[in-house]
Parts: sequence; C-alpha cells; structure tokens
Amino acid sequence: MWDDYFLSQWSTGNPGWSGKHSIRPGTDQYLSVMFSLTGSLKYFLYRQPTDMRRSFDGLCGLVQGRLQRNPMSGEVFIFINRRRDKIKLLRWEQGGFILYYKRLESGTLELPSFDKDTLSCEMNWSQLMMMIEGIPYQNIKKRKRFLLTN
Repeated sequence: MWDDYFLSQWSTGNPGWSGKHSIRPGTDQYLSVMFSLTGSLKYFLYRQPTDMRRSFDGLCGLVQGRLQRNPMSGEVFIFINRRRDKIKLLRWEQGGFILYYKRLESGTLELPSFDKDTLSCEMNWSQLMMMIEGIPYQNIKKRKRFLLTN
C-alpha cells in the first residue's frame, strides 16, 4: 500500500514520468527514484564545519540537537568539512536514512553567504547543484519564472 502512496508522491513534477503506476516497485527505475534528490525537497546547510567521520547517528544528533529539526522529516541536511572538499547529505526516506557522500579530488565547495548568527541556511536544489559543480552563484541572476502557490 505504501508503494502506491510513494509513487503518487513522486509522480508529480518529475520529467519523464507518465503517471503514478508507470514505475513498479522492485524495478531499476523504482530504485533510481527512491535514491534521488529533486527540486521539491527542502535543503538545509549546516553552517559549522563537520567531522566527516560522523555517520547516520552522529549527523542525526546534529540535526536534532543543534538545528532543532526532525531528521526524519524528509528534508535534506547538508554537512561540509573544514577544508570544504567533502560533503554529506542526510535524508530520511520511507524505511530509513540515506547518506550521500562526495569527496572532491581537487577544488573546494563554495559556501553561500548567510547570517553569522544562524546555524543553518535553507538552500534550493539549484544552489546545491551549482555548489557541487563548482559554479559560483553569488553573482548569478535568476530570471523570473511562474510559480504555482497553494
């Protein structure tokens, strides 16, 4: 039953989907959708440098204790080390946590500017992708787009 719920949640707003029943559980397509990051998610960058030896429990502790957020909310929490050459993304999906980890072989991640008094800043998917790809987004001007609000 939750499979149909899961598929209905992911079937809107994703290019290439032809409906909620077009991807069946147990297929490669289903797994690629389960382990994906999209523009419909909320992303929170933890401001302090993070020890990359931390795994699921340690990062959940930071989310709960320092950010005062629920790590099982489905939001994506972003952690970066002091040298800014490693990044971890923690996300809860149905049934468990997923931890994405990337180590840059050269270069560093550019952090967004935000208020020094805050422990985190909210990012969008585009900002995250530009940060990972090494594109400085401080001077990028985004053109106006239609946004449907509830």
